[in-house]
Amino acid sequence: MATRDTAMVIERDIPIAMEDGVVLRADIFRPQTDAPVPVIMTHGPYGKGVRYQDHYKLMWDWLIEQHPDLLPGSSRSYLTWETVDPEIWVPWGYAVIRVDSRGAGRSPGYLDIFSPRERRDYYNAIEWAGTRAWSTGKVGLNGISYYAINQWHVAAMQPPHLAAMVPWEGAADVYRDWYRHGGILSNKFMETWYPRQVLAAQHGNAAGPQDPWLDERATGPESLSPDELVANHADNLADARAHEMDDDWYRAQSPDWSKVQVPFISPANWAGFGLHPRGNFEAFTQAASTEKWLEAHPGRHEEWFYLPFGMALQKRFFDHYLKGEANAWATERRVWLNLRRPFTNTFELRKEDVWPLAGTQWTKLFLDAGAGTLTWQSPTQSETATFEALAEGVKWCSPPLAAETELTGPMALKLFASSSLPDADFFVTVQAFAPDGREVEFQGTIDPHTPLAQGWLRASHRKLDPQRSLPYRPYHTHDEKQPLIPTQIYELDIEIWPQCIVLPAGYQLAIDIRGTDFERPGGDGNVAFRTRGSGPWLHDDRHDRSPDRFGGTTTLHTGPGHPAFLLLPVIPPDRPGVPILGIHNGKDWDTAL
Repeated sequence: MATRDTAMVIERDIPIAMEDGVVLRADIFRPQTDAPVPVIMTHGPYGKGVRYQDHYKLMWDWLIEQHPDLLPGSSRSYLTWETVDPEIWVPWGYAVIRVDSRGAGRSPGYLDIFSPRERRDYYNAIEWAGTRAWSTGKVGLNGISYYAINQWHVAAMQPPHLAAMVPWEGAADVYRDWYRHGGILSNKFMETWYPRQVLAAQHGNAAGPQDPWLDERATGPESLSPDELVANHADNLADARAHEMDDDWYRAQSPDWSKVQVPFISPANWAGFGLHPRGNFEAFTQAASTEKWLEAHPGRHEEWFYLPFGMALQKRFFDHYLKGEANAWATERRVWLNLRRPFTNTFELRKEDVWPLAGTQWTKLFLDAGAGTLTWQSPTQSETATFEALAEGVKWCSPPLAAETELTGPMALKLFASSSLPDADFFVTVQAFAPDGREVEFQGTIDPHTPLAQGWLRASHRKLDPQRSLPYRPYHTHDEKQPLIPTQIYELDIEIWPQCIVLPAGYQLAIDIRGTDFERPGGDGNVAFRTRGSGPWLHDDRHDRSPDRFGGTTTLHTGPGHPAFLLLPVIPPDRPGVPILGIHNGKDWDTAL
Protein backbone atom coordinates (compact mmCIF):
# COMPACT_ATOMS: atom_id res chain seq x y z
CA MET A 1 0.00 0.00 0.00
CA ALA A 2 1.11 3.58 -0.53
CA THR A 3 -0.12 6.73 1.22
CA ARG A 4 0.98 10.34 1.06
CA ASP A 5 1.89 12.52 3.99
CA THR A 6 2.37 16.26 3.55
CA ALA A 7 6.13 15.76 3.46
CA MET A 8 6.73 12.21 2.26
CA VAL A 9 5.60 9.15 0.39
CA ILE A 10 4.89 6.28 2.79
CA GLU A 11 4.82 2.68 1.54
CA ARG A 12 4.07 -0.09 4.02
CA ASP A 13 4.57 -3.85 3.96
CA ILE A 14 6.61 -3.72 0.77
CA PRO A 15 7.87 -7.23 -0.10
CA ILE A 16 11.60 -7.99 -0.38
CA ALA A 17 12.13 -11.53 -1.66
CA MET A 18 15.07 -13.59 -0.42
CA GLU A 19 16.83 -16.16 -2.60
CA ASP A 20 15.24 -19.06 -0.66
CA GLY A 21 11.70 -17.80 -1.29
CA VAL A 22 11.04 -16.14 2.08
CA VAL A 23 9.59 -12.65 1.67
CA LEU A 24 10.57 -9.95 4.17
CA ARG A 25 8.38 -6.90 4.68
CA ALA A 26 9.55 -3.30 4.78
CA ASP A 27 8.15 0.16 5.45
CA ILE A 28 9.54 2.93 3.27
CA PHE A 29 9.42 6.70 3.83
CA ARG A 30 10.82 8.88 1.07
CA PRO A 31 10.65 12.44 -0.26
CA GLN A 32 8.03 13.48 -2.79
CA THR A 33 10.49 13.99 -5.59
CA ASP A 34 11.35 12.41 -8.90
CA ALA A 35 15.06 12.71 -8.15
CA PRO A 36 16.73 9.61 -6.63
CA VAL A 37 17.78 9.85 -3.00
CA PRO A 38 20.15 7.91 -0.72
CA VAL A 39 18.82 5.43 1.82
CA ILE A 40 19.00 5.10 5.61
CA MET A 41 18.13 1.50 6.59
CA THR A 42 17.52 -0.71 9.62
CA HIS A 43 16.79 -4.44 9.70
CA GLY A 44 15.84 -6.28 12.87
CA PRO A 45 13.34 -8.10 15.11
CA TYR A 46 11.58 -5.35 17.07
CA GLY A 47 8.72 -4.82 14.62
CA LYS A 48 8.59 -2.01 12.07
CA GLY A 49 4.95 -1.50 13.04
CA VAL A 50 5.54 -1.37 16.81
CA ARG A 51 5.20 2.26 17.85
CA TYR A 52 7.83 3.53 20.27
CA GLN A 53 5.33 5.40 22.45
CA ASP A 54 3.08 2.35 22.84
CA HIS A 55 5.25 -0.73 23.34
CA TYR A 56 8.12 1.14 25.04
CA LYS A 57 6.02 3.59 27.00
CA LEU A 58 8.21 3.66 30.12
CA MET A 59 11.31 4.44 28.08
CA TRP A 60 9.45 7.00 26.01
CA ASP A 61 7.97 8.75 29.04
CA TRP A 62 11.44 9.03 30.61
CA LEU A 63 12.93 10.41 27.38
CA ILE A 64 10.22 13.04 26.94
CA GLU A 65 10.33 14.01 30.61
CA GLN A 66 14.07 14.61 30.29
CA HIS A 67 13.81 16.25 26.85
CA PRO A 68 10.33 17.69 26.21
CA ASP A 69 11.62 19.49 23.10
CA LEU A 70 13.02 16.30 21.55
CA LEU A 71 13.19 16.16 17.72
CA PRO A 72 12.04 19.73 16.98
CA GLY A 73 10.02 19.94 13.78
CA SER A 74 8.71 16.39 14.07
CA SER A 75 5.25 15.33 15.20
CA ARG A 76 6.94 12.11 16.47
CA SER A 77 4.16 10.16 14.75
CA TYR A 78 6.33 7.58 13.00
CA LEU A 79 8.81 6.57 15.69
CA THR A 80 9.86 3.00 16.38
CA TRP A 81 12.37 1.76 18.94
CA GLU A 82 16.05 2.52 18.24
CA THR A 83 15.53 3.78 14.68
CA VAL A 84 15.69 7.17 12.97
CA ASP A 85 12.71 9.51 12.76
CA PRO A 86 11.43 9.68 9.15
CA GLU A 87 9.96 13.15 9.76
CA ILE A 88 13.51 14.43 10.29
CA TRP A 89 15.44 12.39 7.74
CA VAL A 90 13.05 12.53 4.79
CA PRO A 91 13.07 16.36 4.69
CA TRP A 92 16.85 16.12 4.84
CA GLY A 93 16.66 14.28 1.51
CA TYR A 94 16.86 10.61 2.52
CA ALA A 95 14.65 7.58 2.11
CA VAL A 96 14.14 5.69 5.38
CA ILE A 97 13.61 1.92 5.19
CA ARG A 98 12.71 -0.34 8.10
CA VAL A 99 12.80 -4.08 7.44
CA ASP A 100 11.33 -6.73 9.69
CA SER A 101 13.96 -9.45 9.92
CA ARG A 102 13.11 -13.09 9.22
CA GLY A 103 10.63 -14.49 11.72
CA ALA A 104 9.87 -11.09 13.24
CA GLY A 105 7.03 -8.63 12.79
CA ARG A 106 5.40 -8.98 9.38
CA SER A 107 8.20 -11.19 7.97
CA PRO A 108 7.69 -14.98 8.17
CA GLY A 109 10.39 -17.54 8.77
CA TYR A 110 12.60 -18.94 11.50
CA LEU A 111 13.67 -16.30 14.03
CA ASP A 112 17.38 -16.61 14.85
CA ILE A 113 18.95 -13.38 16.07
CA PHE A 114 22.38 -12.40 14.71
CA SER A 115 22.61 -15.65 12.76
CA PRO A 116 24.41 -16.01 9.40
CA ARG A 117 20.96 -16.35 7.78
CA GLU A 118 19.80 -13.05 9.23
CA ARG A 119 23.03 -11.44 8.06
CA ARG A 120 22.50 -12.76 4.51
CA ASP A 121 18.96 -11.35 4.54
CA TYR A 122 20.33 -7.95 5.56
CA TYR A 123 22.83 -8.08 2.70
CA ASN A 124 19.99 -8.84 0.28
CA ALA A 125 17.85 -6.02 1.66
CA ILE A 126 20.69 -3.52 1.23
CA GLU A 127 21.19 -4.59 -2.36
CA TRP A 128 17.43 -4.40 -3.00
CA ALA A 129 17.33 -0.83 -1.63
CA GLY A 130 20.38 0.19 -3.63
CA THR A 131 18.78 -0.86 -6.91
CA ARG A 132 15.38 0.88 -6.66
CA ALA A 133 14.54 3.52 -9.26
CA TRP A 134 14.13 6.15 -6.50
CA SER A 135 17.51 5.27 -4.91
CA THR A 136 20.87 6.81 -5.75
CA GLY A 137 22.44 3.43 -5.04
CA LYS A 138 24.04 4.63 -1.81
CA VAL A 139 22.75 2.91 1.32
CA GLY A 140 23.63 3.98 4.86
CA LEU A 141 22.91 2.01 8.03
CA ASN A 142 21.97 3.91 11.17
CA GLY A 143 20.43 2.60 14.37
CA ILE A 144 20.89 1.85 18.05
CA SER A 145 21.91 -1.34 19.89
CA TYR A 146 20.48 -4.31 17.93
CA TYR A 147 20.35 -2.11 14.84
CA ALA A 148 24.02 -1.28 15.48
CA ILE A 149 25.26 -4.77 16.26
CA ASN A 150 24.05 -6.25 13.00
CA GLN A 151 25.69 -3.42 11.06
CA TRP A 152 29.11 -4.83 11.96
CA HIS A 153 27.96 -8.28 10.84
CA VAL A 154 26.62 -7.27 7.44
CA ALA A 155 29.46 -4.82 6.78
CA ALA A 156 31.91 -7.74 6.90
CA MET A 157 30.01 -9.21 3.92
CA GLN A 158 30.77 -6.01 1.95
CA PRO A 159 27.45 -5.45 0.13
CA PRO A 160 28.30 -3.30 -2.93
CA HIS A 161 25.63 -0.67 -2.22
CA LEU A 162 26.59 -0.13 1.43
CA ALA A 163 28.30 3.27 1.47
CA ALA A 164 28.54 4.28 5.15
CA MET A 165 27.15 3.42 8.58
CA VAL A 166 26.64 4.65 12.13
CA PRO A 167 26.40 1.70 14.56
CA TRP A 168 25.22 3.63 17.63
CA GLU A 169 26.26 1.74 20.77
CA GLY A 170 26.56 -1.76 19.37
CA ALA A 171 28.29 -4.87 20.66
CA ALA A 172 30.29 -6.84 18.11
CA ASP A 173 32.07 -9.88 19.58
CA VAL A 174 29.02 -11.72 20.90
CA TYR A 175 31.16 -13.88 23.19
CA ARG A 176 33.07 -11.10 24.98
CA ASP A 177 30.61 -8.23 24.58
CA TRP A 178 27.29 -10.00 25.10
CA TYR A 179 26.92 -13.63 26.19
CA ARG A 180 30.04 -14.38 28.26
CA HIS A 181 31.86 -11.59 30.04
CA GLY A 182 35.30 -12.94 30.80
CA GLY A 183 33.86 -16.41 30.14
CA ILE A 184 30.96 -15.97 32.62
CA LEU A 185 27.45 -16.43 31.20
CA SER A 186 25.49 -13.16 31.22
CA ASN A 187 22.04 -14.69 31.47
CA LYS A 188 19.79 -12.17 33.20
CA PHE A 189 19.57 -9.71 30.31
CA MET A 190 18.58 -12.45 27.87
CA GLU A 191 15.98 -13.78 30.28
CA THR A 192 14.32 -10.35 30.39
CA TRP A 193 15.03 -8.70 27.03
CA TYR A 194 14.44 -11.64 24.69
CA PRO A 195 10.81 -12.42 25.62
CA ARG A 196 9.88 -8.78 26.20
CA GLN A 197 11.31 -7.22 23.07
CA VAL A 198 11.98 -10.02 20.59
CA LEU A 199 9.44 -12.79 21.16
CA ALA A 200 6.70 -10.23 21.77
CA ALA A 201 7.18 -9.16 18.15
CA GLN A 202 7.71 -12.66 16.71
CA HIS A 203 5.88 -13.26 13.46
CA GLY A 204 2.62 -15.09 14.08
CA ASN A 205 2.31 -14.04 17.73
CA ALA A 206 -1.45 -13.61 18.11
CA ALA A 207 -0.88 -11.57 21.28
CA GLY A 208 1.60 -9.29 19.56
CA PRO A 209 1.33 -5.49 19.57
CA GLN A 210 -0.88 -3.61 17.16
CA ASP A 211 0.49 -1.69 14.19
CA PRO A 212 -1.35 1.66 14.52
CA TRP A 213 -0.49 2.68 10.97
CA LEU A 214 -1.79 -0.46 9.26
CA ASP A 215 -4.48 -1.00 11.89
CA GLU A 216 -3.45 -4.64 11.94
CA ARG A 217 -1.20 -6.76 14.13
CA ALA A 218 2.45 -5.77 13.89
CA THR A 219 3.26 -9.50 13.99
CA GLY A 220 1.46 -10.27 10.74
CA PRO A 221 -1.89 -11.77 9.79
CA GLU A 222 -0.78 -15.35 10.50
CA SER A 223 -1.46 -16.76 13.99
CA LEU A 224 0.81 -19.52 15.24
CA SER A 225 0.04 -21.74 18.21
CA PRO A 226 2.30 -21.52 21.29
CA ASP A 227 4.03 -24.74 20.23
CA GLU A 228 4.50 -23.44 16.69
CA LEU A 229 5.97 -20.18 18.00
CA VAL A 230 8.49 -22.06 20.14
CA ALA A 231 9.44 -24.30 17.23
CA ASN A 232 9.90 -21.25 15.02
CA HIS A 233 12.61 -19.47 16.99
CA ALA A 234 16.08 -20.31 18.26
CA ASP A 235 16.79 -20.60 21.99
CA ASN A 236 19.89 -18.43 22.07
CA LEU A 237 20.35 -18.47 25.82
CA ALA A 238 20.26 -22.28 25.86
CA ASP A 239 22.84 -22.29 23.07
CA ALA A 240 25.08 -19.88 24.98
CA ARG A 241 24.71 -21.99 28.12
CA ALA A 242 25.79 -25.07 26.16
CA HIS A 243 28.84 -23.33 24.66
CA GLU A 244 31.15 -22.17 27.43
CA MET A 245 34.19 -21.67 25.22
CA ASP A 246 34.53 -19.26 22.30
CA ASP A 247 33.74 -21.62 19.42
CA ASP A 248 32.22 -21.57 15.95
CA TRP A 249 28.73 -20.78 17.32
CA TYR A 250 29.93 -17.43 18.65
CA ARG A 251 32.28 -16.68 15.78
CA ALA A 252 29.45 -17.17 13.28
CA GLN A 253 27.69 -14.25 15.01
CA SER A 254 30.71 -11.93 15.22
CA PRO A 255 32.36 -9.81 12.52
CA ASP A 256 35.67 -10.45 10.87
CA TRP A 257 37.24 -7.03 11.43
CA SER A 258 39.60 -7.47 8.48
CA LYS A 259 36.54 -7.40 6.20
CA VAL A 260 34.84 -4.34 7.71
CA GLN A 261 36.03 -1.72 5.24
CA VAL A 262 33.08 0.68 4.89
CA PRO A 263 33.36 4.23 6.32
CA PHE A 264 31.76 4.50 9.75
CA ILE A 265 31.33 6.48 12.94
CA SER A 266 31.41 4.28 16.02
CA PRO A 267 29.48 6.06 18.82
CA ALA A 268 30.14 4.48 22.23
CA ASN A 269 28.52 5.02 25.61
CA TRP A 270 30.84 5.69 28.54
CA ALA A 271 28.49 3.83 30.91
CA GLY A 272 27.24 0.88 28.89
CA PHE A 273 29.09 -1.89 30.71
CA GLY A 274 27.70 -5.33 29.95
CA LEU A 275 26.67 -4.73 26.34
CA HIS A 276 27.16 -1.46 24.54
CA PRO A 277 30.60 0.16 24.59
CA ARG A 278 33.23 -2.51 24.07
CA GLY A 279 32.29 -3.31 20.48
CA ASN A 280 32.44 0.34 19.46
CA PHE A 281 35.97 0.79 20.81
CA GLU A 282 37.13 -2.53 19.36
CA ALA A 283 35.67 -1.60 15.97
CA PHE A 284 37.59 1.64 15.84
CA THR A 285 40.90 -0.01 16.71
CA GLN A 286 40.44 -3.30 14.82
CA ALA A 287 38.31 -2.70 11.70
CA ALA A 288 40.14 -2.51 8.36
CA SER A 289 38.34 0.66 7.25
CA THR A 290 40.65 3.60 6.67
CA GLU A 291 37.78 6.07 7.04
CA LYS A 292 36.52 5.56 10.57
CA TRP A 293 35.69 7.74 13.53
CA LEU A 294 35.10 7.06 17.23
CA GLU A 295 32.72 9.14 19.33
CA ALA A 296 31.98 8.63 23.06
CA HIS A 297 29.16 10.16 25.05
CA PRO A 298 27.18 9.73 28.29
CA GLY A 299 23.46 9.15 28.85
CA ARG A 300 20.93 6.45 28.28
CA HIS A 301 21.57 4.29 25.22
CA GLU A 302 18.87 5.84 23.01
CA GLU A 303 19.09 9.35 24.47
CA TRP A 304 21.97 11.09 22.69
CA PHE A 305 21.05 9.47 19.37
CA TYR A 306 18.04 11.82 19.23
CA LEU A 307 19.59 14.93 20.83
CA PRO A 308 20.86 17.77 18.61
CA PHE A 309 24.51 16.75 19.12
CA GLY A 310 23.90 13.20 17.91
CA MET A 311 21.56 14.24 15.10
CA ALA A 312 24.04 16.80 13.74
CA LEU A 313 26.85 14.25 13.92
CA GLN A 314 24.86 11.65 11.96
CA LYS A 315 23.63 14.15 9.37
CA ARG A 316 27.00 15.68 8.61
CA PHE A 317 28.61 12.24 8.24
CA PHE A 318 25.91 10.86 5.92
CA ASP A 319 25.68 14.10 3.93
CA HIS A 320 29.35 13.62 3.13
CA TYR A 321 29.30 9.91 2.27
CA LEU A 322 25.82 9.45 0.83
CA LYS A 323 25.33 12.83 -0.85
CA GLY A 324 28.90 13.86 -1.56
CA GLU A 325 28.55 17.20 0.18
CA ALA A 326 31.75 19.18 0.67
CA ASN A 327 31.27 19.74 4.40
CA ALA A 328 34.88 19.08 5.44
CA TRP A 329 33.91 15.89 7.23
CA ALA A 330 36.89 14.00 5.79
CA THR A 331 39.29 16.38 7.56
CA GLU A 332 37.71 15.89 10.98
CA ARG A 333 39.84 14.45 13.75
CA ARG A 334 39.08 10.79 14.26
CA VAL A 335 38.18 10.63 17.98
CA TRP A 336 35.44 12.78 19.55
CA LEU A 337 35.16 12.59 23.33
CA ASN A 338 32.53 14.08 25.60
CA LEU A 339 34.41 14.26 28.89
CA ARG A 340 32.62 13.51 32.15
CA ARG A 341 33.01 15.26 35.49
CA PRO A 342 31.29 14.32 38.76
CA PHE A 343 27.85 15.63 39.63
CA THR A 344 27.14 17.69 36.51
CA ASN A 345 24.97 17.27 33.43
CA THR A 346 27.31 19.19 31.14
CA PHE A 347 30.19 17.64 29.20
CA GLU A 348 33.31 18.92 27.48
CA LEU A 349 33.82 18.07 23.81
CA ARG A 350 37.41 17.34 22.84
CA LYS A 351 38.71 15.94 19.55
CA GLU A 352 41.70 13.61 19.35
CA ASP A 353 43.53 11.62 16.68
CA VAL A 354 43.99 8.12 18.14
CA TRP A 355 42.58 5.70 20.70
CA PRO A 356 43.90 5.10 23.31
CA LEU A 357 44.84 8.76 23.53
CA ALA A 358 48.27 10.03 22.55
CA GLY A 359 50.35 10.84 25.61
CA THR A 360 48.46 8.49 27.94
CA GLN A 361 50.50 7.87 31.07
CA TRP A 362 49.80 4.26 31.99
CA THR A 363 49.96 4.38 35.76
CA LYS A 364 49.89 1.52 38.26
CA LEU A 365 47.74 1.79 41.38
CA PHE A 366 48.85 -1.12 43.56
CA LEU A 367 46.68 -3.33 45.74
CA ASP A 368 47.80 -3.73 49.35
CA ALA A 369 46.00 -6.61 51.06
CA GLY A 370 47.66 -5.88 54.39
CA ALA A 371 46.42 -2.31 54.66
CA GLY A 372 43.24 -3.02 52.69
CA THR A 373 43.94 -0.04 50.44
CA LEU A 374 45.20 1.04 47.04
CA THR A 375 48.59 2.72 46.95
CA TRP A 376 50.76 4.49 44.37
CA GLN A 377 53.83 2.64 45.67
CA SER A 378 54.31 -1.11 45.47
CA PRO A 379 53.80 -2.69 48.92
CA THR A 380 56.97 -3.93 50.62
CA GLN A 381 55.27 -6.70 52.62
CA SER A 382 53.59 -9.84 51.30
CA GLU A 383 50.00 -10.00 52.50
CA THR A 384 46.75 -11.81 51.71
CA ALA A 385 43.03 -11.08 51.91
CA THR A 386 40.44 -13.87 51.83
CA PHE A 387 36.71 -13.60 51.14
CA GLU A 388 33.79 -15.91 50.55
CA ALA A 389 33.27 -16.09 46.79
CA LEU A 390 29.49 -15.72 46.97
CA ALA A 391 29.63 -12.83 49.45
CA GLU A 392 30.57 -9.18 48.94
CA GLY A 393 34.33 -9.56 48.54
CA VAL A 394 36.70 -6.65 49.22
CA LYS A 395 36.66 -2.94 48.44
CA TRP A 396 39.88 -0.96 48.70
CA CYS A 397 40.32 2.83 48.28
CA SER A 398 43.21 4.99 47.14
CA PRO A 399 44.55 8.02 48.99
CA PRO A 400 42.85 11.31 48.01
CA LEU A 401 44.07 12.58 44.66
CA ALA A 402 46.67 15.32 45.04
CA ALA A 403 45.53 17.14 41.89
CA GLU A 404 42.75 17.07 39.32
CA THR A 405 43.16 13.82 37.37
CA GLU A 406 41.70 12.73 34.05
CA LEU A 407 41.28 9.00 33.43
CA THR A 408 40.23 8.28 29.85
CA GLY A 409 40.71 4.89 28.22
CA PRO A 410 40.66 1.18 28.96
CA MET A 411 41.91 -0.22 32.26
CA ALA A 412 43.36 -3.57 33.28
CA LEU A 413 43.61 -5.30 36.64
CA LYS A 414 46.40 -7.72 37.46
CA LEU A 415 45.61 -10.08 40.32
CA PHE A 416 47.41 -12.91 42.03
CA ALA A 417 44.74 -15.19 43.45
CA SER A 418 44.09 -18.65 44.82
CA SER A 419 40.87 -20.51 45.44
CA SER A 420 39.66 -23.35 47.62
CA LEU A 421 37.89 -24.79 44.56
CA PRO A 422 39.02 -25.62 40.97
CA ASP A 423 37.50 -22.41 39.63
CA ALA A 424 36.54 -18.88 40.63
CA ASP A 425 34.74 -15.98 38.98
CA PHE A 426 35.97 -12.41 39.44
CA PHE A 427 33.67 -9.39 39.18
CA VAL A 428 35.61 -6.12 39.23
CA THR A 429 34.09 -2.66 39.66
CA VAL A 430 36.03 0.62 39.64
CA GLN A 431 34.43 3.41 41.66
CA ALA A 432 35.23 6.98 42.71
CA PHE A 433 34.15 8.91 45.79
CA ALA A 434 33.97 12.61 46.65
CA PRO A 435 35.60 13.88 49.86
CA ASP A 436 32.17 13.87 51.53
CA GLY A 437 31.70 10.17 50.73
CA ARG A 438 29.30 10.51 47.78
CA GLU A 439 29.92 7.97 45.04
CA VAL A 440 30.55 9.28 41.52
CA GLU A 441 27.94 7.57 39.36
CA PHE A 442 26.29 8.26 36.03
CA GLN A 443 23.18 7.55 34.02
CA GLY A 444 24.18 4.46 32.08
CA THR A 445 22.63 2.88 29.02
CA ILE A 446 19.88 1.56 31.30
CA ASP A 447 21.01 1.79 34.92
CA PRO A 448 20.90 5.37 36.31
CA HIS A 449 23.48 4.49 38.97
CA THR A 450 26.38 3.17 36.91
CA PRO A 451 29.89 3.15 38.46
CA LEU A 452 33.05 4.21 36.64
CA ALA A 453 33.99 0.89 35.02
CA GLN A 454 33.58 -2.87 35.20
CA GLY A 455 35.32 -6.07 34.13
CA TRP A 456 34.99 -9.82 34.61
CA LEU A 457 37.04 -13.01 34.38
CA ARG A 458 36.56 -16.72 35.05
CA ALA A 459 39.87 -17.93 36.46
CA SER A 460 39.90 -21.12 34.39
CA HIS A 461 39.69 -18.86 31.29
CA ARG A 462 42.85 -16.92 32.21
CA LYS A 463 44.81 -18.00 29.10
CA LEU A 464 45.90 -14.96 27.09
CA ASP A 465 46.35 -14.52 23.36
CA PRO A 466 49.90 -13.11 23.14
CA GLN A 467 49.34 -11.65 19.68
CA ARG A 468 46.15 -9.77 20.55
CA SER A 469 46.77 -8.85 24.18
CA LEU A 470 47.95 -5.38 25.12
CA PRO A 471 49.09 -4.23 28.57
CA TYR A 472 45.95 -2.13 28.90
CA ARG A 473 43.62 -4.58 27.10
CA PRO A 474 44.29 -8.24 27.92
CA TYR A 475 42.68 -10.54 25.36
CA HIS A 476 41.72 -14.03 26.50
CA THR A 477 41.46 -16.88 24.03
CA HIS A 478 38.56 -18.65 25.81
CA ASP A 479 39.54 -21.76 23.87
CA GLU A 480 40.50 -24.09 26.74
CA LYS A 481 39.67 -24.46 30.41
CA GLN A 482 42.59 -24.46 32.81
CA PRO A 483 41.20 -25.57 36.19
CA LEU A 484 42.82 -24.27 39.36
CA ILE A 485 44.70 -26.41 41.81
CA PRO A 486 43.22 -25.37 45.17
CA THR A 487 45.47 -23.00 47.19
CA GLN A 488 47.93 -22.59 44.28
CA ILE A 489 48.49 -18.94 43.29
CA TYR A 490 47.62 -17.86 39.73
CA GLU A 491 48.31 -14.66 37.84
CA LEU A 492 45.13 -13.19 36.33
CA ASP A 493 44.79 -10.29 33.88
CA ILE A 494 41.30 -8.79 33.79
CA GLU A 495 40.06 -6.51 31.02
CA ILE A 496 38.11 -3.49 32.30
CA TRP A 497 36.00 -1.76 29.68
CA PRO A 498 36.90 1.82 28.60
CA GLN A 499 35.61 4.83 30.50
CA CYS A 500 36.25 8.53 31.05
CA ILE A 501 36.24 10.73 34.15
CA VAL A 502 37.92 13.96 35.27
CA LEU A 503 38.21 13.78 39.07
CA PRO A 504 38.98 16.86 41.19
CA ALA A 505 41.73 16.89 43.78
CA GLY A 506 40.66 15.18 46.99
CA TYR A 507 38.57 12.49 45.31
CA GLN A 508 39.41 8.82 45.84
CA LEU A 509 39.42 5.81 43.54
CA ALA A 510 38.19 2.43 44.76
CA ILE A 511 38.17 -1.10 43.44
CA ASP A 512 35.53 -3.65 44.37
CA ILE A 513 36.52 -7.31 43.81
CA ARG A 514 34.04 -10.08 44.48
CA GLY A 515 32.79 -13.43 43.24
CA THR A 516 29.27 -12.23 42.43
CA ASP A 517 27.71 -9.34 40.53
CA PHE A 518 28.23 -5.85 41.90
CA GLU A 519 24.91 -4.55 43.19
CA ARG A 520 24.02 -1.86 45.68
CA PRO A 521 21.01 -2.22 48.00
CA GLY A 522 17.63 -1.07 46.64
CA GLY A 523 17.45 0.77 43.37
CA ASP A 524 14.75 -1.20 41.56
CA GLY A 525 12.85 1.86 40.37
CA ASN A 526 12.93 0.63 36.78
CA VAL A 527 10.26 -2.05 36.55
CA ALA A 528 11.80 -3.43 33.36
CA PHE A 529 15.42 -3.83 34.51
CA ARG A 530 17.43 -3.86 37.74
CA THR A 531 19.11 -0.53 38.61
CA ARG A 532 21.58 -1.38 41.35
CA GLY A 533 24.86 -0.61 39.59
CA SER A 534 25.15 -3.42 37.04
CA GLY A 535 21.81 -2.92 35.31
CA PRO A 536 20.36 -6.11 33.83
CA TRP A 537 23.78 -7.56 32.94
CA LEU A 538 23.87 -10.09 35.75
CA HIS A 539 25.42 -13.54 35.92
CA ASP A 540 23.45 -15.89 38.17
CA ASP A 541 22.66 -18.85 35.92
CA ARG A 542 22.53 -21.93 38.16
CA HIS A 543 23.97 -24.13 35.41
CA ASP A 544 26.90 -21.85 34.67
CA ARG A 545 27.64 -20.74 38.25
CA SER A 546 26.72 -23.60 40.55
CA PRO A 547 27.83 -23.10 44.19
CA ASP A 548 29.80 -26.35 44.19
CA ARG A 549 32.05 -24.90 41.44
CA PHE A 550 32.09 -21.21 42.41
CA GLY A 551 31.12 -21.07 46.08
CA GLY A 552 34.53 -21.48 47.67
CA THR A 553 36.85 -18.99 49.31
CA THR A 554 39.10 -16.71 47.28
CA THR A 555 42.42 -15.30 48.45
CA LEU A 556 44.16 -12.26 46.95
CA HIS A 557 47.95 -12.03 47.25
CA THR A 558 49.86 -8.73 47.14
CA GLY A 559 53.37 -7.47 47.76
CA PRO A 560 56.81 -8.69 46.60
CA GLY A 561 56.47 -11.47 44.07
CA HIS A 562 52.77 -10.72 43.59
CA PRO A 563 52.57 -7.13 42.26
CA ALA A 564 48.81 -6.77 41.95
CA PHE A 565 47.76 -3.46 40.41
CA LEU A 566 45.08 -1.52 38.57
CA LEU A 567 46.48 0.01 35.38
CA LEU A 568 45.05 3.51 34.91
CA PRO A 569 44.97 5.65 31.73
CA VAL A 570 46.07 9.00 33.18
CA ILE A 571 45.82 11.87 30.69
CA PRO A 572 48.34 14.63 31.48
CA PRO A 573 46.78 18.12 31.59
CA ASP A 574 49.60 19.79 29.67
CA ARG A 575 49.41 17.85 26.39
CA PRO A 576 49.91 20.25 23.45
CA GLY A 577 47.29 20.95 20.81
CA VAL A 578 44.23 19.24 22.35
CA PRO A 579 41.82 22.02 23.32
CA ILE A 580 38.33 21.69 24.75
CA LEU A 581 36.00 22.73 21.92
CA GLY A 582 32.83 23.35 23.89
CA ILE A 583 30.80 22.58 26.98
CA HIS A 584 27.32 21.22 26.32
CA ASN A 585 24.60 18.83 27.45
CA GLY A 586 23.79 17.21 24.11
CA LYS A 587 21.11 19.81 23.39
CA ASP A 588 22.77 23.20 23.74
CA TRP A 589 25.99 23.18 21.81
CA ASP A 590 27.74 25.12 19.07
CA THR A 591 26.80 23.32 15.84
CA ALA A 592 29.86 24.87 14.19
CA LEU A 593 31.92 22.36 16.16
